[in-house]
Amino acid sequence: MSYQQTRLGILGGGQLGKMLIQSAADLNILCKVLDPDASAPCKVLTNDFVQGKLTDYQTVVDFGKEVDILTIEIENVNTEAMEYLQSQGVKVFPKPHIVREIQDKRLQKQFFEKHQIPTADFLLIENREEIKKHIDFLPAVQKLGKEGYDGRGVQKIFNHDDIAKGFDAPSLLEKFVDFEKEISVIIARNEAGEVKTFPVVELAFNPIYNLVEFLFAPANISEMVEKEANRIATLIVEKWDFVGLLAVEMFLTKDQKVLVNEVAPRPHNSGHHTIEANYVSQYEQHLRAILNLSLGSTATILPAAMVNLLGEEGYTGNARYEGLEQVLSLEGVYVHLYGKTITKPFRKMGHVTVLDKTTEGLKSKIDFIKKHLKVIA
Repeated sequence: MSYQQTRLGILGGGQLGKMLIQSAADLNILCKVLDPDASAPCKVLTNDFVQGKLTDYQTVVDFGKEVDILTIEIENVNTEAMEYLQSQGVKVFPKPHIVREIQDKRLQKQFFEKHQIPTADFLLIENREEIKKHIDFLPAVQKLGKEGYDGRGVQKIFNHDDIAKGFDAPSLLEKFVDFEKEISVIIARNEAGEVKTFPVVELAFNPIYNLVEFLFAPANISEMVEKEANRIATLIVEKWDFVGLLAVEMFLTKDQKVLVNEVAPRPHNSGHHTIEANYVSQYEQHLRAILNLSLGSTATILPAAMVNLLGEEGYTGNARYEGLEQVLSLEGVYVHLYGKTITKPFRKMGHVTVLDKTTEGLKSKIDFIKKHLKVIA
């Protein structure tokens, strides 16, 4: 098989796109980026940046006409335009119909149910008033069908008094899962059908903002749980005939059952550590998959942790970084700043990957990072 320079279009110019471009440079891939923000993180890494709306049909069509392959780094995109481009010979991964199903958590859950993919029990509702008809189903979590992300669009409804806090829009009620831990599997599949999973990771969430604060890789789970998580992730990509990288977020229940929470059809926050911790990063793996190249080894080089660098509460404005020098002095610590000029409370501004041979060493470095490295204005 011969390989030639590829023109890759990326819908979305955030930090995921920025890290994807960094991997693309190693494979001599030319990247063109579309994003509504004139100062998006990707802009500094590509001389082919287009400012425009990701959900506008004509904008996406015009953008995609000049690329060989089109991919995404955010789900909120115009799938009709992606389908048109696909009909005109542009390779589009992930496939538009899959993105459309994932955009709507209601359709996503119905896909899981149809293909017997383990997930929490759920009900579809059209508005807040309907929750009152399902008091017996509580405690539950209400999730907006569309446009929820990074913890937004999720509300706990534990009793009748909580209903007033619910969303008055098409959504789903998902039975509350009293889980032991949250885990994630990053899986890749190319057009030839080759599939590889990264080692399962363990996530720790901020309980208020439902954002990942840090993770450990690999997860502290049994071999049985690891096999089941990988089985489920593989089942999903095969049933979807998925090409590219898919993040599968899961709950591990207290009786050791694995349930799918939701999925993301792109590089993901739970795979950032792979840049330093694994033989192939999630970004390179995504590129290999959509180019139909052999997938890389996902084996772990060293145990890792990843700490999300979030904007400090009480600060909004031009971003400043406190404690960067102290953190950079630690061995096995890798800082990734996303280049976002404005910080605000709990905005993802960067991440730090930590490598160490022991769990104790990882935890010690995490504590140091959380204590010293701050994003303020």
